[in-house]
Amino acid sequence: MDLMKVAEEAFKTETELPEFSAGDTVSVHYKIKEGNKERVQVFRGTVIQIKGHGVNKRFTVRKISNNVGIERIFPMNSPFIDKIDVNRKGKVRRKRIYYLRELTGKKARIKEKRV
Repeated sequence: MDLMKVAEEAFKTETELPEFSAGDTVSVHYKIKEGNKERVQVFRGTVIQIKGHGVNKRFTVRKISNNVGIERIFPMNSPFIDKIDVNRKGKVRRKRIYYLRELTGKKARIKEKRV
């Protein structure tokens, strides 16, 4: 009986993530441990894909830093994710927008979805 309560508490402590999909611009607040210190780093970029189901669900975020494309894969249920902010909703027709990798400048822009 106590084991069930512990499991329920573990699920309650997980942060509720907002709904987002491919093409959305998000800011991922990620906890980083350096020695005995802990800080929060913000990774802001466009969601390229969401893959997996259940526990294995993960999403890829791409940003351009110093004219170099950087992609980072985050697990959805990671305890290191502090919070996720959806900055803008993008209007795309696909779930996996890999074509964004070859585009630069104005061509790489994604139209905003009207709400």
